Amino acid sequence: MDWLNRFNLAIDYLENNLDSEIDYSYAAKIACCSEFHFSRMFSSLANISLSEYIRRRRLTKAAFEIQKDNVKIIDIAMKYGYSSPDAFTRAFRQLHGVTPVSVRENSVQLKAYPRMSFKITIKGVSEMNYRIENIDCKLRFAVKRETVKTIDAFKIVPKLWENARLNGFLQKLIDMSWENPRCQLEGLLGIFGKEASIKDETFDLLMGCRYDGDIPDDMEELILQPCLYVVFSNDNVNAWKRLYTEWLPTSGYELANNPCIENYLAPGAEIEQELWVPIIAK
Repeated sequence: MDWLNRFNLAIDYLENNLDSEIDYSYAAKIACCSEFHFSRMFSSLANISLSEYIRRRRLTKAAFEIQKDNVKIIDIAMKYGYSSPDAFTRAFRQLHGVTPVSVRENSVQLKAYPRMSFKITIKGVSEMNYRIENIDCKLRFAVKRETVKTIDAFKIVPKLWENARLNGFLQKLIDMSWENPRCQLEGLLGIFGKEASIKDETFDLLMGCRYDGDIPDDMEELILQPCLYVVFSNDNVNAWKRLYTEWLPTSGYELANNPCIENYLAPGAEIEQELWVPIIAK
């Protein structure tokens, strides 16, 4: 599968640059996807974040070098991106349970995290519930725009929704939504950027709902263009993993250039949340 080969080539780039500055956007380019989706694919497949993987690999290699080389520990710390001995010692102790100096003084037990590579086995033993939705007309939404740093999206987006709950904006969306339904996109929506492929260092998260009335002063209008979507229900984290490892490789579709959407349905609905992914036939 071409996308899997490209993904492993991106991992090769990361591995070859553990002792230097890593260009995440370049790694994503190798994988032929956006930086946001490269990070999301990695965490879905590996069950850890991309940054955590790189941290573990750097500290693994640092431990090997401390054991076998007579190089100053401060030089090894600098080599793997730590600006001070204290920062390196804290990170090293957190991972290995011992200080870097003790590695040379005693026989100690360390942890090694090997290089990852990705393979796919499609067994077909667990059904994957999805549906195809054809949004064949333009839809109008009222949204509030929040700028998100792409590499920090997994941390920032949940915080933005929590802030919306605390400051009353979430209740405002609830009061505006779930009336006069025209399609399945009738929940509270998180719309990610302008298209599925987010290539910039930042993107806009549009928090809102479909709305036909006058747009409130603190919000703006968004028109969503017609598009075909594959929709997965309830478990967005698992949906992203199975999208890349099972659904896309066998479906005959690829990602389209409309935004991805997280759709949170009304309380009491049989389905609580959905992930809408724009697709186009290959």
